[in-house]
Amino acid sequence: MKLIPTYTWNKTLVYLDQRRKVIRTLPWLQGVILLVCVIIAMLLANLPATRDFYFSFLETDLAISVTPPEGDGFLFPAGMTVEKFINDILMVVFFFTVGLEIKREIVCGELSSPQKAIMPVIAALGGVLAPALIFALINHGTAASSGWGIPTATDIAFAVGILSILGDKVPVSLKVFLTALAIADDLVAILVVALFYGGTINFLLLGIAAVLILFLIIMNKTGEKRPWFYFIPAIAVWILFYYSGIHATMSGVVMAFLIPMKARYSKEYFYRRRKHFRTKLSEYDSIHDGEGFPNGPQRRILRQLSSTSKGCIGLSYRLEHALSPWVNFLIMPVFALANAGVRITDPSYFNVFSYSPELGSVSMGIFLGLLLGKPIGITLASFLAVKTKIGQMPEAATWKKLFAVACLGGIGFTMSIFVDTLSFGDQAPEIMMKLRDMGKVAVLLGSLCSGILGSVLIALASPKKR
Repeated sequence: MKLIPTYTWNKTLVYLDQRRKVIRTLPWLQGVILLVCVIIAMLLANLPATRDFYFSFLETDLAISVTPPEGDGFLFPAGMTVEKFINDILMVVFFFTVGLEIKREIVCGELSSPQKAIMPVIAALGGVLAPALIFALINHGTAASSGWGIPTATDIAFAVGILSILGDKVPVSLKVFLTALAIADDLVAILVVALFYGGTINFLLLGIAAVLILFLIIMNKTGEKRPWFYFIPAIAVWILFYYSGIHATMSGVVMAFLIPMKARYSKEYFYRRRKHFRTKLSEYDSIHDGEGFPNGPQRRILRQLSSTSKGCIGLSYRLEHALSPWVNFLIMPVFALANAGVRITDPSYFNVFSYSPELGSVSMGIFLGLLLGKPIGITLASFLAVKTKIGQMPEAATWKKLFAVACLGGIGFTMSIFVDTLSFGDQAPEIMMKLRDMGKVAVLLGSLCSGILGSVLIALASPKKR
């Protein structure tokens, strides 16, 4: 009897690769969904019929009251609202998936060797430093000065989505360059959040988390690959991070780098088991011929074969493929719905060039940081890398096309809005909320203008077809 091809080693890998290609070829759809969610959030936050419900719903308390037999009760997790649930729990899954992607690229992708990684990494550093410098120069000594990290991030979904729409106007090498740059940019943004946008650190809880992480590292090195041995400690690490003062989303990144990439079963083991299962299937086919295929015993064999096939793919790959659709089409849209809703109480929010000696201009810093700082920083860093022969120009690329693609790096959106929600905590609540709202509007305007500018420059830099 001949086995169904889907269960073979090669077909299993091809199937998963096709799933990944389907996910990767729909970034434009993801961008459209995010844009629709932004519009809905803005409407909900400003329409008289919905704005009170919108903000009160986000502030709904979700903490569970825990009352021990003796002693006073307490709330767990403390201060958990709908908005914090989205930003501190759902976004952990987002950062976990980003961490898995970064790890994959470092191990076997575009960042796997110094030759591949050096150019996009240098470009990403330039794309982080230039916007931060522009923001700092504009807002030095004002209440907005702590928001320098907002314009440093690139939203990979929107940027790659626009590239996919532009099609063959952009060389494949530049698409790979921007993707690798965005991944390196995400890593830098994660470090920025971890180092500069946490709270007061509780070193005792952080030390306990470090011991638990060390235990997971040892478990990884000893070859443990079962999911539950990582899932349960991941919850404990999240709780420790949540109460230690380091932003809870960082636990997702840490856990992503601890998930094993190596498969549980080898290729030889799979072929050996497949041969055994094939023999068993043939035997049961002749014994229970009247029941049709698959009969009861054969279904059991096929389930065992499916489990063996799954074990031949690393846990990190399986989790990335399983979580990517949920992150791209559920978590990120929900994040946009919860965080892009800005109550426009003052039309000056849209005047990105307004400036106050006390408050500075968070809008101008973010807008110019994304629109000018990103492309200038990426292009200048790439130019220096090529001229010093540290890096190599992407194949079939010109400086005009590279600058045009670098403009798409100014699409901040998800990460920029996320950093905005963590900024200005040292100010009074009224000033903090005003600066954050102005920052979100500036992120949306800067990202929109960067996308339009990059698309126009790419179209102008591409040769016209007859």
